[in-house]
Amino acid sequence: MSVNEQPEGPTLLSELNAVSPVDGRYAHLTSPLREVCSEMALMRYRVNVELEWLRALAGEPSIENLQTFDAEANTVIDEITKGFDISEAQHIKTIEAVTKHDVKAVEYYLREKFNNQPALKSAIPFIHFACTSEDINNLAYGLMLGDARDTVILPALRNLVDKLQVSSTALADKAMLSRTHGQTASPTTMGKELAVFTARLRRQITAFSEIAPLGKMNGAVGNYNAHIAAYVAVDWPNLGKRFVESLGLEWNAHTTQIEPHDWIAEYADALARVNTILIDLCGDVWSYVSIGYFAQKKVAEEVGSSTMPHKVNPIDFENAEGNLGIANALLEHFSRKLPISRLQRDLTDSTVLRNIGNALSYTLIACCSLRSGLAKLELDDAALARDLESAWEVLAEPIHTVMRCYGITDSYEQLKDLTRGRDIDQVTLVNFIDQLELPADVKATLKALKPETYIGLAEKLAKDV
Repeated sequence: MSVNEQPEGPTLLSELNAVSPVDGRYAHLTSPLREVCSEMALMRYRVNVELEWLRALAGEPSIENLQTFDAEANTVIDEITKGFDISEAQHIKTIEAVTKHDVKAVEYYLREKFNNQPALKSAIPFIHFACTSEDINNLAYGLMLGDARDTVILPALRNLVDKLQVSSTALADKAMLSRTHGQTASPTTMGKELAVFTARLRRQITAFSEIAPLGKMNGAVGNYNAHIAAYVAVDWPNLGKRFVESLGLEWNAHTTQIEPHDWIAEYADALARVNTILIDLCGDVWSYVSIGYFAQKKVAEEVGSSTMPHKVNPIDFENAEGNLGIANALLEHFSRKLPISRLQRDLTDSTVLRNIGNALSYTLIACCSLRSGLAKLELDDAALARDLESAWEVLAEPIHTVMRCYGITDSYEQLKDLTRGRDIDQVTLVNFIDQLELPADVKATLKALKPETYIGLAEKLAKDV
């Protein structure tokens, strides 16, 4: 069976018979992307591009035999765009079954629409005028990726970051033991650690939001060959630029048959960086749950393990991490593959571009899982306090640093001998401080230190984010 052939008999798609979990198990989470990334959405974008290009041509005085559209004609065009629904998309699919060409099917679909409209019938020869399929496709995908980002992915990411910021502020003063290299380290606060992710995500989300979708409208190999053959007096580069920019896209003047997709690679790389930070967040929160810093709210009906009744697994963070990994694998392929095309055109990009929605869907699923997971977390103050109370060795850092201020050259070595590989408590440190040649007030300050108060500016940093 070829890719264009249909299996015999209709099959009703459900969550249970979908091949991909994007449209199956997670369909309730990914449904917002159907409006912008589905096959029907791609058709709608193509229809819109074709119609707007026709309007642009009709508005060009030097193009003979195509009159500027009057109010009636423009109304009909608007109705075609607004009335595009699943039945219209299915009709295009029926045409494609004959043409074996998806963009040509859109052109024939519009010809049928115009044929029944006296105000537009004379414009039929100018539908898809001087266009290669990629003139339509590159603009359709530009609109699709911009809309998917701006209406679905960015709101989901920003909502997640907002929740992180609320948590970082609420937990700004909750002292906890750091674990550099998995070992006890200078204390921090839970809020400050979450604030780090908040700041990182904001920066990369901003970079992602600023990637400009590019577009071209310059014919079969990018030279306006057919355009010039038809109407030599028209300033085609200027018309193409004005048209592309009217769609809200940025003009790319120098292309082959295809827009080179470099901007899509930038888009994919930028989103992958966001996702990588989210993977890092998943790992850290998972670890905090593992060591007991975070407990998870229990839901009576939920099951953590099929055999161990006591468990409440951090499945939301594990689910998010897995889905982010799949998203990034796809995004990395887009970034590496899409900017490469043999000579002036090959079709390897076509099938790859159809999977853009999958990468965005896996990102969206992960955002939903993370948001759900964060809502279930409850800080265990007692667990944080126990770890801090058993880690007096972390105060070796401030003690030897202050000793340096007073000219004690072997301060690091003295504290290394005192603390490395040994159990240290408050009494041991107080006795050590007492024998130092330091001013009395300095000694008193050092002896007053406790692991839970040795947090530097962590609370301020958490709130400043």
